[in-house]
Amino acid sequence: MNITFKARNMEVSGALKEYATKRLSKFDRLIKAEDATVSMTMIKDRYRLEVTIPYSGIIIRGEEEGYDLYASIDNVTAKLESQLHKYRTRLIKKGRGEKPQAAEAVTAHAAYAEDDQPVKVKHFITKPMPVDEAIMQMNLLGHGFFVFINSEDANTVNVLYRRNDGEYGLLVPEV
Repeated sequence: MNITFKARNMEVSGALKEYATKRLSKFDRLIKAEDATVSMTMIKDRYRLEVTIPYSGIIIRGEEEGYDLYASIDNVTAKLESQLHKYRTRLIKKGRGEKPQAAEAVTAHAAYAEDDQPVKVKHFITKPMPVDEAIMQMNLLGHGFFVFINSEDANTVNVLYRRNDGEYGLLVPEV
């Protein structure tokens, strides 16, 4: 597995890279993923660790925040293992009757289609507006995300959301 390390506001030591590689190598055996991205960020006196493994149409992702990067790596690998186990269990529960290796090729949507159903469906009216107006509307509503028609971008449906760092993110569909 090719592991890409990204660091922000810090340097990644060789020992830390070696430790993360050793801990993530178990996923190489479990799912035979080709790539993984490890992002480490230092925020004040805390570390934030994010691990992303794209695999077979799904993305396995975990993040952890703490004072010790080594403990964060252990916690993230445990989270990723749990996600993978949950995904495989749902595929097997679906009655596929196949071994997990063959069942993994099924998309995430098919794996969760019957188990996870929305508890509430909400209809709303959208109107074309620029991004800055959408930010204002989202803040007025007090929501963490806002769906709107972007008047600046060929009237496409966009999703504006508040990131964990307090900034805003914008999801724009590719046509």
